[in-house]
Amino acid sequence: MPRTSAVTVSPFRALRRVLAPLAAAALGVSLAAAPAAAEQAEATESFQHYVALGDSFVAGPLIREERVSTRMPLLGCMRTSNNYPTMLAERLGVAEFTDASCSGAVINDLYERQFSDTLPQFDALTPETDLVTVGISGNDFGFSDVLVECAKQSLSNPLGDPCADHYGDELDERIENLRPEVSQVYADINERSPEATVLAVGYLQILPEKWGCWPSTPIAVGDVPFLDEAQTSLNEMIAEEAQAQGAIFVDVLERGHDVCTSSDVRWVEGLIPENGAPVHPNYLGMRATADFVGSELGLPVDDAA
Repeated sequence: MPRTSAVTVSPFRALRRVLAPLAAAALGVSLAAAPAAAEQAEATESFQHYVALGDSFVAGPLIREERVSTRMPLLGCMRTSNNYPTMLAERLGVAEFTDASCSGAVINDLYERQFSDTLPQFDALTPETDLVTVGISGNDFGFSDVLVECAKQSLSNPLGDPCADHYGDELDERIENLRPEVSQVYADINERSPEATVLAVGYLQILPEKWGCWPSTPIAVGDVPFLDEAQTSLNEMIAEEAQAQGAIFVDVLERGHDVCTSSDVRWVEGLIPENGAPVHPNYLGMRATADFVGSELGLPVDDAA
């Protein structure tokens, strides 16, 4: 079902903050608001050790600083403090936060060093870890290479579906072949951190459902729904395998924020990015993702930014 955008800000918010307590008192509903406040406080105090795992859709490469932060970016992994795990950790007020995400990561990098100066991401997990978010398998699927290949194919027939003809059923097969590895990821997290709440975070929408925006994003018109369906299928597979291992799937694929939308609306940058890496989440996308994940944990949407 369509979601309401998590980044809408009301121009009357400040006025409401002044008037709301008076209105509540007049209507005699202040006591009714107390349980909600208690639930919010409980949510923010529930987690003490949060670990974030994943690839560049988690790490947030090249997103410019748009908020105050004392956390320095990890250059090798191109990890910034504007990614959703950092935002979520701040909202939750966790005592201990470890962001092990790294751009370019594949499933194997959860188990082995991705670079000489990085540890396997799973090394961040301990028996005391009580919250884990995961975003992985996009690079195992090879979405970046697929987009490059489809861009090249579009030059031969921008109104057709040359990339669908090129790949045939291969992309569906790739997704199916990834099932055992994705399932094992969540089984191994459970073994390392048996008390943790584990959230599998899907991938933000990259392309629209149809038409696209060739040539600014050079994907042939007929290949846009082909690739959108592939991304949807990848998210569905992640959801099924994660949930089978007891994890919570967070669906962040909200329509209307793809690379073909305007800069004040899109959550994923196009090939010529304004804030972030090409075809990766921008600041708005990371903030929206933090809202989606936080909502699963009982936090209210942060509309203060």
